[in-house]
Amino acid sequence: MGRRSLLAAAGWLATTAAATLVGLAAIQLVGSGITGTPGGVRDQTEVARALASPAPAATAPNASSTAGATPPATAAGASPAASGAERTFRTPGGTAVAACGPDGVRLVSWSPAPGYRVKEADRGPDEHVEVRFVGAEGEHELRVRCRGSEPVATPHD
Repeated sequence: MGRRSLLAAAGWLATTAAATLVGLAAIQLVGSGITGTPGGVRDQTEVARALASPAPAATAPNASSTAGATPPATAAGASPAASGAERTFRTPGGTAVAACGPDGVRLVSWSPAPGYRVKEADRGPDEHVEVRFVGAEGEHELRVRCRGSEPVATPHD
């Protein structure tokens, strides 16, 4: 082997080692965000506590729908939030979480089902709120109001 070949091989090895070290340092700096579960693994008690705390409002475009909503189902482990009871409602077009408070009912969050999009949403707080999901299978409207301090689905007019 000539001197140039040895220098080229040594340069390639040095560059490869440097690139590997920089990559490892970057992964170490970022931490578990790349290589692990964000926030770590939670036990059942931590999950229940997280579900009981109020969730941030969804940032979806205006949304609404007109097919009848299926009967609401509460989320497993849902408990009253500080501003009132929170409840999860499901339709074939998507899911929404509503809460009752001193100013009326408000949509906490909503999410369309696969194949659907949010056409319109009235997040409140108001006497009633609604979200409309639209997809190839049709339109589904969920309308919610408060009965006492409990959110309930109401048929649309």
